[in-house]
Amino acid sequence: MNKNQEITMLGEEKISKLLLKFSVPCIKGLLIGALYNIVDQIFIGNSELGYLGNAATGVSFPIICIANAFAWCIGDGAASFLSICSGRQDSEQAHKCVGTGITVSTAISLVLMAVCLFFAEPLMRLFGASDQTIVMAVEYFRIIAAMFPFYLLTNVMNSMIRADGSPTFAMVAMLSGAVINIILDPVFIYALDWGIAGAAWATAIGQIMSFVLCAKFKGAKTGSVVRGGNLCYPNFNCGYGASLQYDPRALRRAFVVRAAA
Repeated sequence: MNKNQEITMLGEEKISKLLLKFSVPCIKGLLIGALYNIVDQIFIGNSELGYLGNAATGVSFPIICIANAFAWCIGDGAASFLSICSGRQDSEQAHKCVGTGITVSTAISLVLMAVCLFFAEPLMRLFGASDQTIVMAVEYFRIIAAMFPFYLLTNVMNSMIRADGSPTFAMVAMLSGAVINIILDPVFIYALDWGIAGAAWATAIGQIMSFVLCAKFKGAKTGSVVRGGNLCYPNFNCGYGASLQYDPRALRRAFVVRAAA
C-alpha cells in the first residue's frame, strides 16, 4: 500500500474498522513489551540468583519507567502530529516530524545513558538497593542503561510506525525482540552461566533486534534528519500527557522498593 492509499484508507474507512485495525496490535504490543521484565524475573528467580536477583533487577525499573516517559513524550507526540500532517497531506511537515522525533530521542537517550552509567551505584542506592543486591543491581543496570539509545529510539519509531498506518508491523517488531529475549535468557543465564548479566544482555539484544526492524522500516519510508535548529515543536506539545503516565509510576515503584528494602 503506497502513501496515497494509506491516507485514503485512514480518511474514508469506517471508524469501527480502523479502531480494531489500530487498537488490537497496539494492545498486543504493550503486552509483549511487558514480557521483557516478566521473562527476566521468571528465569532469574528460578536460577541460583533467586529472590536477590529479582530484587536487584526490580531496583532498576523506576529508572526504566523514567526513560519510557521520555520515549512516550516524543513518540506519542510525533505520532499525533504525524497523523495531523497525514490528514493535511503535508509531507514536508511529516518528514520534519519524523526527523525531530528521531533526533531529539537520540540526544536525550545519550544523555540518560551517560548519567546512568556514571552514577549507576548512587542511583541504585537511591532507588532501594541493599548491601546484598547492590553489586548485581549495578551490573544489570549498567548493561540496560548502555542500551537506552536503542530502547528509546525503538519506542519512538514504533509509535510513528503505528501512526503511519502500519500497526501490525509495529507489533511484529516488538514481538521479535521479546522472542529473542525469551530464547536467550535461559542460554545466557543457565547454559553460559552469565548470571544477572546474562538476563541484561538477553534483554539488550532483543531491544536491538526491535530497533533494527523499526529503523529499516522508517529508513525505507523516509530519510529525514533535523539540521540546525529546524525542530518540529508540535511533537512535544502533543506528547506531554503520555509522558505523565510514567513519572508517577516510577516514583510509586521507587517508594515500594525502598520500603521493602
